[in-house]
This record gives sequence, C-alpha cells and structure tokens, in this order.
Amino acid sequence: MKNNKILVTGGAGYIGSHVVRQLGRSGEAVVTLDNLSTGFEAAVTAGDLIIGDTGDAALLERIFSEHDIDTVMHFAAHTIVPESVADPLKYYRNNTASSRTLLEVANRRGVKNIVFSSTAAVYGMPESGRASEDSPTAPINPYGTSKLMTEWMLRDLAAAGGPAYVALRYFNVAGCEPTGTIGQSTPKATLLVKVACEAATGRRPGIAIYGTDYPTPDGTGLRDYIHVEDLATAHLDALTYLRNGGESAVLNCGYGHGYSVREVLAAVERANGKPLNISEEARRAGDPPELIAVAERVRAVLGWAPKFDDLDTIVRTSLEWERKIAAHDPTAYWAA
Repeated sequence: MKNNKILVTGGAGYIGSHVVRQLGRSGEAVVTLDNLSTGFEAAVTAGDLIIGDTGDAALLERIFSEHDIDTVMHFAAHTIVPESVADPLKYYRNNTASSRTLLEVANRRGVKNIVFSSTAAVYGMPESGRASEDSPTAPINPYGTSKLMTEWMLRDLAAAGGPAYVALRYFNVAGCEPTGTIGQSTPKATLLVKVACEAATGRRPGIAIYGTDYPTPDGTGLRDYIHVEDLATAHLDALTYLRNGGESAVLNCGYGHGYSVREVLAAVERANGKPLNISEEARRAGDPPELIAVAERVRAVLGWAPKFDDLDTIVRTSLEWERKIAAHDPTAYWAA
C-alpha cells in the first residue's frame, strides 16, 4: 500500500535536511515547511518546499488540504540556549505556541503519526551526569522548557485520541552527510564541533574552552556526540515503528558515551593537520560537567543501529563541509 505524504517542519535546517534527504532516498513523498530564517533552500534535496511559518494556521490548513499528509516530523524551532535566556518569549512563541497550532491543525486533519525533535535540555543538570528517559525533567533554560512543553502537549493529545508520537531527545548533534551533499551551515552556530571546524578553516580566529576545572578526567566538560546521519536514521526508524502500530514513546538519542572538549579539539587538530588557536576561559553558568545519554531504549524500541559512532568520523565530515564553505564552493550553502 502506498504511504501518504510526510510534512517536515524545519526541513531546510541542519537536522531536518538530513532527515528529508534520507526520506527521499527511501522513496517517501515529502513536503517541507520552513521559513528559511536559519535554513537553506538548497538543503532541501527531496520533495516540495513551502516557505512559511509553522505557527501560520491558515497556511497549515492549505497545506493539509492540498497534500495527503498522515505523518508530521516536527523540527522547526529556535535552538540557541543563551538567546532563549535573553529572549524567552521568542522561544515560547515559536517552539511552544507554534507547536500547539501545528498539533491542533494536524489533529483536526486526521494526522496519525508525529515524530518530534526534542532535546536533552529537558533534563537540565542531572546529578549523575547521565540521563535516562526516566530521569527527572528539570530544564534550566527556556529552550529546554519550550521543548518539554511540546512533549506534554503531544502526550496529552495522544491520551485524548490524537496522533501517536515519538519524541526523540537529542544529545550533542554533530557531523555532516558523508558524501558532502548537505551539511551544517547554521548561522552563528554554537555547537562545539561546528565552531571548532570554523576555527580550523579560518572562519573564526580561534576557539575557547569554557571551564578546565571540572571533575572529569581532563578537567573539561564531557558530552555525548551523535552523528547527524545516525540521528536522521532514528527518525526513519521512528516512522516505521509508528506505522507498524507502535505506542507513543519518548526516547534518548545518543551513543551512551562521551568525549571531553579537549578530546574533540584534538580530533579537529588531527583532521586538519595543524593546531587550533585555543584559549581557556572560566566556566559558563549552567554548563554541567557531564551529560551522557542512557540510550539502550531507542535501540530496543526502534531497532536503531548507528553506523557513525566514531569521533574522528564526526569531525572529518564536519571539517570537509566547513572547507567547502571556506572555499566558497558553489555546491555548498552558507549564510552571507
């Protein structure tokens, strides 16, 4: 039986575009909705692109009336933690209120399945440094809270007979599509691997380590880095799971082990063949010493089998994309 279309909100962004590419390669019919505030039209390599806001109810009604959509993959969100602290209402408007609008229209239009892009930020600062799906949710910034509120809406809507859902809580996403067709071009990026690769190619003067006195083996923070291609595959696995009648679930997406900031920077230096300009700064408020996923459940529930669980692979694919940007390669895309 032919599957209906999939609506991907935020599908022109970093993670969403990798999922759209995999969906297209799997033969799925995709409609992407993105306002291109941080995404890129060139990143959408499959299906149709509609430019607009996820919170635009009239536009959503038109999209659902014109396309036979039974699944929504929801990525559209603001994602910069410091910005969420400085401008919390921006995050509650876009990440929470717009999600509510999307869910209302999707439910009314009979959508069966929703795959939601959530975040490990819902855990805040777990005492042990490791977070399972059963760990307390205690976000310490509006970004994490805005995502958790959407999880609650999904939970309550499903309990009321609405769509089944899988909420995937991402840990530290990094890397780029290995053949170089798409990559991470997020303007004003804050993710460590991306920033370090920008420094390696001269697009930044250097990179800072924030905190060198944590109770970790080398004094710098430990994080669980997951390759974006493996994360994208988890979304397709979640789609298959829901189509097969799987119950709603919240699942961590990480590898279950971490690398320190120094280890990541050393990997960038290995890949680039020369040292980075590294400075050492004081700790930033709200940065936990360690944040690692307890990630057995996503494998058990979805049958997810990651293929890129290797720091050097993560860094190499990031650096290759960054070099294309630095060289103004016409096959790449970036913010002016």
